[in-house]
Amino acid sequence: MVRILLVDDHRMMREGLRAILEKNEALSVVGEAASGREAVRLAQEKRPDVVVMDVAMPDMNGIEATRAIRAARPQTKVVALSSHSDSRYVQAILDAGASGYVLKADAYDELLRAVEAAANGKKYLCAEVTTKVIENALQRGAPGSVYELLGAREREVLQLLAEGLTSSEIAQRMGVSTSTIETHRRNVMRKLDLHSVAELTKYAIREGVTSVEPTPEKPSS
Repeated sequence: MVRILLVDDHRMMREGLRAILEKNEALSVVGEAASGREAVRLAQEKRPDVVVMDVAMPDMNGIEATRAIRAARPQTKVVALSSHSDSRYVQAILDAGASGYVLKADAYDELLRAVEAAANGKKYLCAEVTTKVIENALQRGAPGSVYELLGAREREVLQLLAEGLTSSEIAQRMGVSTSTIETHRRNVMRKLDLHSVAELTKYAIREGVTSVEPTPEKPSS
């Protein structure tokens, strides 16, 4: 039995993915997460064989969550699921350790194949994404992406700043001092040659660090 963790910040999307996966009796959904941070925690707790990971999520995106999960549990495979075929998203999450990438529009037809491939130690990219990866490989040598320019903590600070949190709120969330966050923010601005939170926000959206319209899941009443 292949154990699967579903990660997406929209409950209805997770329900749809579960319905697709449970068509195969050899697959078992052992948990669901609505954020990257929750995914990292549940990956340790549930020990899934495969994580189906949304790429663009508020608080911690799927790229950073994939990197953390793969570092802690190399035996756990990740299949990225996204609305975006942009090569920056694709290359970044593959570099973070994902075994596959499927567009949400193609999930009904391709998600089962991607999960089965990952569980068997193979790679799986949908056709449109394969084209993007090839194009990106041919264009290597272009200016570095955010995942090359910034460290993990700096990327985390960048995402949270772009999502409207203050330095003190970020410090509380990350368990560090406000002055540490201010230092990270100055370093991010210096490395990216950006000079305001508005510029940081535009950059974070363009590079896929955060979604354009973050929609954190609200608890049901």
